Amino acid sequence: MEKIVIEAVKREIKGKKVSTLRREGKLPGVIYGHHFETESIVMDLKSATKILNTATSSSIVTIVIDGKEHAALVREKQRDYIRNQYIHVDFQAVSQTEKIRTKVGIVVTGVAPAVKDFNGVVVEGLDSIEVEALPKDLPERFTIDISGLANIGDAIHVSDVSVPATVTVLTPAEEMVVLITAPASEEVEQASVTAEGEAVEPEVIEKGKKEEEGEEA
Repeated sequence: MEKIVIEAVKREIKGKKVSTLRREGKLPGVIYGHHFETESIVMDLKSATKILNTATSSSIVTIVIDGKEHAALVREKQRDYIRNQYIHVDFQAVSQTEKIRTKVGIVVTGVAPAVKDFNGVVVEGLDSIEVEALPKDLPERFTIDISGLANIGDAIHVSDVSVPATVTVLTPAEEMVVLITAPASEEVEQASVTAEGEAVEPEVIEKGKKEEEGEEA
């Protein structure tokens, strides 16, 4: 696995004054962890963004602070959606010799025959699986191939996911990852028919509803 490195320096500026760093193209953050003294840091926004855009919740990132390397997980990425940029990042320092718990994302691939043959609908029940492992053994992601789901009702559960022997799965085995369901019933476009066979015009019902709402007002 390619080493992911983010260069950072200790940050003295905190609170509301942090906004000045962002205007200078810097990205503030913090790194904390077990047996690790919490440290406020600042990174170059442009270079850090390239890495953060591809880093998953189980990616081990090497944070270099004053020349010293710290293995860490990306725990939280705060983003300004209007400007489409990160504004703060939390890292959790980890020990390479201690197991950690984290969530590994799920990527669904392939085409289920049930979708082509029976117009089935793919329903994804989970987007990640919680695991425990040494940092070096954490999978980047779990790839789920649905090309074997041939019938309506076929499913893949956590127990069906291939997991390395060095990784312990914490999410319950019976949890559903992907399920093929029958297509939703088509909506009735014509007027509804009563039990007596009389047509009920939708606009009349809507009109009555509006009149009731007007009375309540």
